[in-house]
Amino acid sequence: MNKRTLVSLALLPFLASSALADKVVNIGFSGPLSGGAAFYGKDTQSGVEMAIAELNRKGIRVKGEKVTFKLVSLDDRYLPNETATNVKRMTSQDINIIFVPHAGGILTVQPMTTRDNFLLVAYSSEPKILEANNPLTFMLPPRYDNYLQPFTATQMKAFGKRLGLIGTTSAYGKQWTDAITAEWKKQGGTIGRDNGVDYATTVDYSSAVTKALAEKPDVLFVGGPSQPTALVIKAAREQGFKGGFIVMDQAKFEQMDTLIPAAYLNGSVGVLPTKEFPGTGIFISQYQKAYKKIPTSEAALNYMGMNVIARAMELAGTTSDPKAIKAKLDDAAKSLPLSRTVYKLMGVTDNGHVDAEFIIASVKNGKYTKLRVPKVFK
Repeated sequence: MNKRTLVSLALLPFLASSALADKVVNIGFSGPLSGGAAFYGKDTQSGVEMAIAELNRKGIRVKGEKVTFKLVSLDDRYLPNETATNVKRMTSQDINIIFVPHAGGILTVQPMTTRDNFLLVAYSSEPKILEANNPLTFMLPPRYDNYLQPFTATQMKAFGKRLGLIGTTSAYGKQWTDAITAEWKKQGGTIGRDNGVDYATTVDYSSAVTKALAEKPDVLFVGGPSQPTALVIKAAREQGFKGGFIVMDQAKFEQMDTLIPAAYLNGSVGVLPTKEFPGTGIFISQYQKAYKKIPTSEAALNYMGMNVIARAMELAGTTSDPKAIKAKLDDAAKSLPLSRTVYKLMGVTDNGHVDAEFIIASVKNGKYTKLRVPKVFK
C-alpha cells in the first residue's frame, strides 16, 4: 500500500464526519447593544437567540438536510448609518435574514433588500415600514397608529384635554410625537411645546420635565426604551405631577415597575405586559430560566419571528432564497403551535406584517385593565 493510499484512508473518518455535519445558516442582527438603548437592543436580541438555541436542540431539516442556525450580532448604537454599514457587512458574507429592531435603521436599509437580496425582519411599529411596500420586509409588532385613538380617548376622559410632550427624539419617537399630537387635536385637545429629549444619551430628565409641567398639562406623552422612560416618569411624579401618562409602545410597564415605585405608573396607558396575555406561561418560564429577567414583547415577538422564519424555510425548501421564504411566512405562522408563537397568531399578511392579537391596558393600583381595540390598520 503506497503513502498516497495511506493518507486517503486516514482522511476517511474526517470526510465522513464532514459529510454528516449540519448545514450552518447565519442569521444577522443589527441593533443597539451599547449606549442608552442597549437594554432594549439586548432584549430584542435575546428573543432571536433563545429561538435559535431551541431550534438547534430540536433540529430542523430543510429539503432533507439538517440545519443549525448561528446568530451574528453587530452593534449599531441605534444609529441608522451604522445599521446600513452592518447590513452591508453581513450581506457581503451571504447572510440573507437580518433582524433590525429600530425604525431609523429599518427605513434606512429597506431600499437595500432587493439589491442585496435579504429578508429584513423589522421590529418596530412604525407604519411607514409597511407603507414602503417593500417585498422583502417581515414586520413583527402591531402598527402604533392603532393605539392613538384609544390612548387619547382613555386619557382625555380620565384626566383632561391638555397634553404635554416629552417623547424621545429618535426618528421613531418623532413620528410617534407627530401622530399623537394630530390625534389629540382631532379629539378636541390642546398641545404644549415639544420638550422631547434624546433618551439614548440624556442622563438627567428633570429640566425637560420642568419645562413640560410649567404648561400645566393633564396628561404627559412619554416614551422610548423602558429604562429612560421610567426616569422621565419618576422625575414628573417627584415634581408633583398628578395626571396621566400616554406611554409609547417601546416602553414596557413590566420593566419600568422594577425601576420606580409601581404607584408612579398609576394613571398610565400603554401596551399590556406579555405576562398578562393568555397562553404565555411556557415562554415566560423558559425565558426567565435562560435570562434571569422578565420577558417583554421585544423578546417574545423576536422569538416568534425566528420560529416563523425557520418553519417558512422548511416549507419553502430553502435557507438561501429570501423571496421563497417570504412567500411561506403566512403558512408557517398558521402551522406553528402557541408555545412557539407566544401570542395568538392569525398569520402574516400579503405585505409581510404579522397578524396577531394586540391588547392595550390602563394601570391603577398596580393592576392592569385590558382595553381590547379592533385594528384600524393592518
